[in-house]
Amino acid sequence: MKPAPRFTLAATTLDAPDAHELARFYQALLGWRLRTEEPGWVEIASADGTTGLSFQTEPLFARPQWPSRRSEQQMMMHLDIEVDDLPSAVEHALELGATVADVQPQTDVRVLHDPAGHPFCLFVRSGPGG
Repeated sequence: MKPAPRFTLAATTLDAPDAHELARFYQALLGWRLRTEEPGWVEIASADGTTGLSFQTEPLFARPQWPSRRSEQQMMMHLDIEVDDLPSAVEHALELGATVADVQPQTDVRVLHDPAGHPFCLFVRSGPGG
C-alpha cells in the first residue's frame, strides 16, 4: 500500500470586505507578525511560525449571522482564542474594534465579533492541563 502523503494545516483563511483591515485587527489582537501582504491577501503568523491566519478580500462578503437565522449568511466557523485574563482580553479586543455578541451561551467564555463580523471566542483554559 502506498504511504499517505503528508498534510500540514498551514492557516485558516477569513474572507472580509478588506483583507488588510481585518489582518491588522488580528495582528494587534494576537501579537502576531506579518508573513505575506499583497493586494487582496494578507497572512499573519505566530512568533514561531507554526500557526497562521490568512485574510482574503471578498467584494461580495456578507457578514455572518450568529446565532444562525434562516435565510441569512450563517457562521461557517469561528476562532477559539485562549487568554490568561478574560476581562482584560475582552477590553483589549473591544479597544481594537471588536464588539460583544448579544448572545453569551457560557459564563466562562466571551463571544465577540471582529470588525468584519466573524464571531470568535475568548476563554481561559481550566481543568487538567489548564
